[in-house]
Amino acid sequence: MALVEQVTEHWLPLLAALPSALKVIAFFGIWLVLWLPVAILLRWRPDKPLAVEQKLPLLGSLYLIVPLVVWGSAQVEGLSFADYGVRSPNLTSFLVSSGLGLGLAILGLAVVFGIQWALGWVAWHSENQARLLPIFLPILLLGLWISATEELVFRGFLQNEFQQDYSAWIAAAIASLIFAILHLVWEREETVPQLPGLWLMGMILTGARWADGGSLALAWGLHAGWIWGLTCLDSAQLITYTGKGSHWFTGLSGKPLAGVAGILCLVGTGVVLWLFFPLNS
Repeated sequence: MALVEQVTEHWLPLLAALPSALKVIAFFGIWLVLWLPVAILLRWRPDKPLAVEQKLPLLGSLYLIVPLVVWGSAQVEGLSFADYGVRSPNLTSFLVSSGLGLGLAILGLAVVFGIQWALGWVAWHSENQARLLPIFLPILLLGLWISATEELVFRGFLQNEFQQDYSAWIAAAIASLIFAILHLVWEREETVPQLPGLWLMGMILTGARWADGGSLALAWGLHAGWIWGLTCLDSAQLITYTGKGSHWFTGLSGKPLAGVAGILCLVGTGVVLWLFFPLNS
């Protein structure tokens, strides 16, 4: 008991006073150390392409650790999960904001792919719609979990930490850069062309947190909607690219964030946030 009191009284204030960059490095270091035994058991090799059957167990085990690491960081800072954006006036308000984000994400994807379909750049395979039934809900739940975890880390913890030493916009730019770069852990060759789009995605999601008064609800819904929509289209094979449109527009290797279309979708989302929500950073 005396040891706990000593750590609380003497060490936690010293840790809280460290520069934000050091605290962020410590955060990811502790996260990695806690996850490493699982990664070893699953035979993960960072120097080799990730097998399909490895991805979900690796990602799931990695993300299950996040609440514990964020809780530890909150104890150091004397904060709570609410300070990282897991808050709203009430549950109804939180769910409404999340639903708005989800709907806005799906609408944006529908507009972008609808325009490409009208131009003959993508083909719609209605005969595959039946494939959606068994995957529709599981992909939604998976998207909600992944986006909740990533929003807590990047738009919650990282944004708060960097804002201690930098302006809100600089903090957002740094957190978004880390968000983009860490996607290289899973897929390198396909991710490199998506890095600018992933960085912009991080910035838009930060704007969504500001637009929602500091709550992560709107950003969570947006992020989940993008994951849900794109994964459903891909898994059910509802669309294929015809090759009539430039890959630079439709997206290199069929990845929207690696092309102008994905960038325009993000920019359009940002414009909607700017027009209809006050951005209070």
